[in-house]
Amino acid sequence: MSKILVIEDEAAIRRVLVKILSEENEAYQVEEAEDGLLGIDKIKNDEFDLILCDIKMPKMDGVEVLEAVKKIKPEIPIVMISGHGDIDTAVNTMRLGAFDYISKPPDLNRLLNIVRNALDKKELVVENKILKKKVSKKYEMIGESPAISQIKDIIDKVAPTDARVLITGTNGTGKELVAHWLHEKSERSKGPMIEVNCAAIPSELIESELFGHVKGAFTSAAKDRAGKFEAANGGTIFLDEIGDMSLSAQAKVLRALQESKIQRVGSDKDIKVDVRVIAATNKNLKKEIQEGKFREDLYHRLAVILIRVPSLNERREDIPLLINHFSEKISEEQGTAKKIFSDKAIKRLQEYDWTGNIRELRNVVERLIILGENQVSEQDVKAFASK
Repeated sequence: MSKILVIEDEAAIRRVLVKILSEENEAYQVEEAEDGLLGIDKIKNDEFDLILCDIKMPKMDGVEVLEAVKKIKPEIPIVMISGHGDIDTAVNTMRLGAFDYISKPPDLNRLLNIVRNALDKKELVVENKILKKKVSKKYEMIGESPAISQIKDIIDKVAPTDARVLITGTNGTGKELVAHWLHEKSERSKGPMIEVNCAAIPSELIESELFGHVKGAFTSAAKDRAGKFEAANGGTIFLDEIGDMSLSAQAKVLRALQESKIQRVGSDKDIKVDVRVIAATNKNLKKEIQEGKFREDLYHRLAVILIRVPSLNERREDIPLLINHFSEKISEEQGTAKKIFSDKAIKRLQEYDWTGNIRELRNVVERLIILGENQVSEQDVKAFASK
């Protein structure tokens, strides 16, 4: 059932529109409002899939209604209704976000085509939102401890900006999740997020990987190749384990941050890039600077915002939530019923020294689900989770 609201001060036009739409499709539920203020009140208190709105109305005109709806419920498509003298205004409303416009008196075929197209668009927007939520679940941050709540607050403040962020923490704490949350909550979320594990790429190849190369730049360079910075244009690049990057590559990253330009290996041609940089490391970069292994000027460029991800031992109160989350996820992946962990089993797991952090906890939960009984007991934990 598609719910449509007709906002029109002329009773005769309003009745015609309601009659046409109601008779066209039994799945259309049509409501009406005689002015903009009543229309906005209905929109605030109900859910609509489409709005038809007149431009010239007393109390609140159609342009004001459009601007208000775009603030409170921007996903609802709005079709403007224009009189003979309102065509220019109707065209301008499309620049403000209106889906389309129809003229008075309404042409039946045009009206129904616009309505169908607008409802199709609304359905697509909803599907995309659902899909994005599913994608986001992969990088969900689980926890309600003060440390995690503080990180979530920082992400909410920092994500909408283009500020560079340096994420620190030991292995397995979830630095990658923080980076993904920063990207997904940013204005760049529709753009790419390119991940680079600096520790996994040989030092002689890191520059080519980041900045690309031209044909003949080195022995195996058989053709021109774009690098990760170019691939991330308009989005975010996540430089994981940046503390393992060579000094030569650090110098080029610094230039990219300063000038928003890169050069492919073997070329002197500048390529402009629009990239937000998020970096992460498990190393003490200040110590690395003292030892001459990391550039201090690059550190200050990267660490505009510092986020330290706590170890699992520092947030033991989150362990029951994490166990429940992993149990659900692993059971779903394996196509088995979710296993319940007894209170004593959870308490025992909270007492462990988690040197491998969240990654280690997930492995232990998976082992217990595979080897344990329907309910994971304290004895199961002693038997299968010992170190």
